[in-house]
Amino acid sequence: MRVLLVAATDFELAPLVSRLTPAPHSSGRLRAFTHASHHVDILTTGIGMIATAAWCARVLAQQRYELAVNLGVCGSFHAAYPPGAVVNVMTDCVPELGAEDDEQFLTMQDLGLPGPDDPPFRGGRLVNPETPPNQVIGGLRAVSGVTVNTVHGNPRSIARVVERFAPDVESMEGAAFMYACLVSGVRFAQVRAVSNMVEKRNREAWKLEEAIGALIEVGLRLIEYA
Repeated sequence: MRVLLVAATDFELAPLVSRLTPAPHSSGRLRAFTHASHHVDILTTGIGMIATAAWCARVLAQQRYELAVNLGVCGSFHAAYPPGAVVNVMTDCVPELGAEDDEQFLTMQDLGLPGPDDPPFRGGRLVNPETPPNQVIGGLRAVSGVTVNTVHGNPRSIARVVERFAPDVESMEGAAFMYACLVSGVRFAQVRAVSNMVEKRNREAWKLEEAIGALIEVGLRLIEYA
């Protein structure tokens, strides 16, 4: 099977890369490996939605994959998903995309640009139509996400996004990855490990190394069971 792993930074997947076998034809941001009889390409996009959308669109237009997986860390809005938990983000959206109408915020779907069910949206969200037939991914808890340009660290803004979108987790790349896969017709999963709670910024409480460790173990197993 040909698998594409997408990450924002080399740091997030470095421990995984060290356990794969390099293969020919690596080029810039796209590196080729093999593992458990599978061909595994790793794409490092850079941080944020713009970089992720651009690089995913380019790679998916050049090569067909049986499975694409976005591996990364995220913040959690709920105690049910503490640091170290690994989740499968099945729905995502971009809560900042829209317009202010005095004190009211209007999403792009509120504005009809696009409508809530215009492809690739469903009910105003990007939705993974099915969990890939992979027992590792299928064993993860399914959650909803938001993708942001500015990670939340203010109690008022956190309360607003929770009220409007009821997210479980947040990232800076997930929705862009999902959009590219939906447009390209590629089976995909957005798999993330919680590194911190979404709260007033408190780096001392972050568990980044633990999150990446958990993410890498899941990443290796999902390749092996692909």
